[in-house]
Amino acid sequence: MLTLHTADASPETAVLVDGAHIAAVGPSERLAAGHPDARLRRWPGILTPGLLNPYGPELLEQAYHPDPREADRLGTEPVFGERARALLAAGPSARGASARRGVQRMLAHGTVAVAGELRGREALDAVRRAGLALAGRPAALPGPAALSPVPLVLLPALGAGQSARFAVFDVPDRDTLVRDGASTCVATVVGGRLVYRRR
Repeated sequence: MLTLHTADASPETAVLVDGAHIAAVGPSERLAAGHPDARLRRWPGILTPGLLNPYGPELLEQAYHPDPREADRLGTEPVFGERARALLAAGPSARGASARRGVQRMLAHGTVAVAGELRGREALDAVRRAGLALAGRPAALPGPAALSPVPLVLLPALGAGQSARFAVFDVPDRDTLVRDGASTCVATVVGGRLVYRRR
């Protein structure tokens, strides 16, 4: 089934998805007219190719992402340093659960690709199950490891035939996205699946 994703602030870059791949990219009116039976998903803001998070190992293997049931003693943000190492040393199940929660946080920030050499099976499994692409690190890294680094690492333009990986941010333009950060994400699509939607 075809799905047409449009964003109010970027109507010229609507994306028509067929299964796991992009069937077409173009103005929303033209794609809607050419495919009247496509399911329509209309979003606020801008539709982008999604983000590359260059800090895969730092966020998925060296940080601990607390379970919501641990929020009273660990908080809700990733834990780094000695405390994270102690929590991750509990075993493979703790590392796997933390990596899965870390990936979910990345998806909620419009991440569709991860860079850096992941060595642990738990982190690799979490990334692969989510369908995130693995990529090389950019030559210059954008500051300290964070889930929404500024400046953001935007991926190249979308095109027909590519894997359907993209994100939508509730901002009027890319300059505002860079200023306000990836926490403005309203939807992330990976492999044609809506893997994150802000409620």
